[in-house]
Amino acid sequence: MVQSSNGAVLKVLAPAGPVRGVALVLHGGKSQSRERVQARHLSPARMMPFARDLHRGGGRHGLAVWSLRNSVRGWNGADMSPLQDARWALQLIREQHPGVPVFLVGHSMGGLTALSAAGDPQVVAVVALAPWLGPASPTASVAGREVLIVHGTRDRWTSPAASLAFAQRAASGAASMQYVALRGAGHFMLRKVRLWQSLTTGFVLKSFAESTGAPVAPPPAFGDLLPESSLQVTL
Repeated sequence: MVQSSNGAVLKVLAPAGPVRGVALVLHGGKSQSRERVQARHLSPARMMPFARDLHRGGGRHGLAVWSLRNSVRGWNGADMSPLQDARWALQLIREQHPGVPVFLVGHSMGGLTALSAAGDPQVVAVVALAPWLGPASPTASVAGREVLIVHGTRDRWTSPAASLAFAQRAASGAASMQYVALRGAGHFMLRKVRLWQSLTTGFVLKSFAESTGAPVAPPPAFGDLLPESSLQVTL
């Protein structure tokens, strides 16, 4: 583990051989809170299965998986505390693995963080799961990036409509934009959890293989993963 001066913590799942790409996993939080994030908190713990699934799929091909535990639990207005933590992590990636492609994966507030940090020059793709977005969420950072947004239709914490509107606004500048509505799923990804994970890992591994030439087994197409009750929109 690596810790920043302000208390953010990185846990790294290293690949079997040389690092050919890095997936950075980002967790959710609160609108306002200066409370320190602990490993036992549900927000970071919720993302550990996603990190392990990414490592199982890509670790033997050179994909490192970095999980960031934020310094504090809140976004905290103009401070954008988790975005500062993510930028610290991205700086470490640049120092340790210059030039390798980076794939951001975030849930809820972590989805907002991932989309906001996507302008980093090494980032090539972003997965935002039930992201915390609004009508004024800027889209410039995802220009030229591959983006997947997944949102449950029964989410009562963040807005599926805002996510779809963001995807529509950002589509013209992004390298690709896909939006998946999981009918009946809520915010915390408890229902259809394997589908949330499969969509995430499949999207990242596809981008990883295309970016690096790594011989990753092609993941199932979205149409094969999604039940008929789900909606996929490619913009």
